[in-house]
Amino acid sequence: MDLNLFRVFDAIYRAGSLTEAARDLHLSQPAVSNALARLRQHFDDPLFVRRGRQIAPTPLADSIADDVQAALSTLQDSVYRGQHFDAGDSQRRFVLGLGDTMEFLLLPPLAGHLNTVAPGIRLQSRRLRRDQLSRHLALGELSLAVDVPQPVDDSIEHVPLRSEPLCVLMRADHPLTAALTLEAYLAAIHVGVSGRGEGVLFEDRQLLQRGLKRDVRIRGQSYHAASHVVAASHLLLTLPRQLGERYAKLLGLRLHPLPLELPALDMHIYWHRSANADAGHRWLREQIMERVAALDEQA
Repeated sequence: MDLNLFRVFDAIYRAGSLTEAARDLHLSQPAVSNALARLRQHFDDPLFVRRGRQIAPTPLADSIADDVQAALSTLQDSVYRGQHFDAGDSQRRFVLGLGDTMEFLLLPPLAGHLNTVAPGIRLQSRRLRRDQLSRHLALGELSLAVDVPQPVDDSIEHVPLRSEPLCVLMRADHPLTAALTLEAYLAAIHVGVSGRGEGVLFEDRQLLQRGLKRDVRIRGQSYHAASHVVAASHLLLTLPRQLGERYAKLLGLRLHPLPLELPALDMHIYWHRSANADAGHRWLREQIMERVAALDEQA
């Protein structure tokens, strides 16, 4: 089967439109329609059906989309690996596995930098599935990932990026703004954040190891939402300092040091060892490391 057909499938799946897919691929719309017809014949499935002005994938198309994207990404990496890389002319696409914290802190300065030095590079940020981190990197579904320390396969390279102390975010008129003692912190009500649906939060695990416990009334999936909960209530939010400084400025909140010493939140950058010889991949890692190192200056 012609592998170019899968490039067409991927473009249609991403764009939700034959016209936009044709534009992205620099093909005519009849050429894209013809490729889709061949795909439909091969899979014996319509793959995409019209829904209003857009087209939507069928269940079969949804089921193969990730595999198609991973295969195309792997082929792309193979083409680029070991070749000369010119950031200013590159049209490469990289998929970053980022959690809530690093997407908020890293993407804006990275996008601004790339807009100047590498305007043709495309980035996609994807939510991390920590239990699948090694697999996604090995299959090329992720170019690299930034996350807290995780158990990974021997094929995965990783280095520390930064270590972030935890702080406490609260409303400017919160009764505890004058003095946040450990006793007051534990007696207060809290909003917690975790990308996992179950399990003990990082800070609660640390508290339990010291025989301490707090009252988490709300558990959310993102610091963005949790900071707005803080702005609308008297709940406290424990979060990395750099993130707390940003939300304190954005929402007029107050940031306090944590009233006890807990381990800092470490962040590592992860990639598959097959990318070690890829000049473009190495260049992007360097740009990310530089942007992360400069975060304190941008606060």
